[in-house]
Amino acid sequence: MERPDFARYPYLVAWEVTHACLLACRHCRASAEAHPLPGELSTEEGLRLIEEVATYRPKPLLLLTGGDPLAREDLFLLLGRARDLGLKVGLTPAATPLLTRAMVFRLKEAGVTRLALSLDGASPETHDTFRGEKGTFERTLKALAWAKEAGLPTQVNTTVTRDTWPEIRALPDLLKEMGVVLWSLFFLVPVGRGALLKQLSAQAFEEVLRWLYEVSKTYPFHVKTTEAHHFRRVVLQRRAEEGARDRALAAGESLHREYFQDGMEHSRLGVTDGNGFVFVSATGDVAPSGFLPLYAGNVRERSLLDIYQNSPLFRELRDKDRLKGKCGVCEYRYVCGGSRARAWAETGDYLASEPRCSYVPPAWLARVGKVAGGSA
Repeated sequence: MERPDFARYPYLVAWEVTHACLLACRHCRASAEAHPLPGELSTEEGLRLIEEVATYRPKPLLLLTGGDPLAREDLFLLLGRARDLGLKVGLTPAATPLLTRAMVFRLKEAGVTRLALSLDGASPETHDTFRGEKGTFERTLKALAWAKEAGLPTQVNTTVTRDTWPEIRALPDLLKEMGVVLWSLFFLVPVGRGALLKQLSAQAFEEVLRWLYEVSKTYPFHVKTTEAHHFRRVVLQRRAEEGARDRALAAGESLHREYFQDGMEHSRLGVTDGNGFVFVSATGDVAPSGFLPLYAGNVRERSLLDIYQNSPLFRELRDKDRLKGKCGVCEYRYVCGGSRARAWAETGDYLASEPRCSYVPPAWLARVGKVAGGSA
């Protein structure tokens, strides 16, 4: 099978359909509020965006996010157009009173192929505190049950911070019971309201990622990470340790040619900010990721594809040989590349090394050793 060319088309398009949300989650990237932003994309503009995305080959996954997508009055018109054009659509609703059993069944009928709900703890106390409203934990469990009843596949999104990590270990059994198909863990990037929360250390990152690898082997659902691309490195290392990979892979060669299971379908390794992934804000601004708020254009002025293919920001991010520090010489850079969003948030340079990765590539160790030797 030919490797997808992410310089031509994205693999996943995330559209923040509205900024509005009734919750006030502590980690919210968008710092969402109860009302839409002035100047959000109109129905006509949204339909044009969907129609453009449907022309990409292969057709990308379309993720409608927010805010809370359910707060958008024309949501079902947008969903209907996406369904008619053959797009796979994921939706990330907030656990508010808008998310009823009838709503879940209606979303299924409208063509939503995956419902993504959030659980940031295994108890109401932890989750509701994080989400800023009492009752969201129970409402989320009900929504998962309704989706299972409707035959709508679900994924659970979990935010990993220093405060949530201790209780996250209890989640796999609950997710298995609820029948989810994918557990997607977002490793905090200090943007939006999330800037006030505490991240894990690089060493703790490694501990969590190695634990997640064991979870992925033990439980029936798939596991993926967001803004922790070094999970891919951990998976490859562990498989090599277990003798499940061939010698070339164990030696770190041709890693970019390997497949990786992302839980939706087999996709190629290397999908990162701006490389296979593109984010469209509620007002049409285009960024490599919702967590890397550097805008390369607006869909009101240029096509999304033109921005994705030709903007200097996106082109830089797709060139892994431009990465700096240890990421720039890492043998895993083509499958990982580190979180460009976290690098930018913590250093101001989106090409800098991933700040929360403890791995030291042999090439970097050799370079540092030469520098140290030369200065002796």
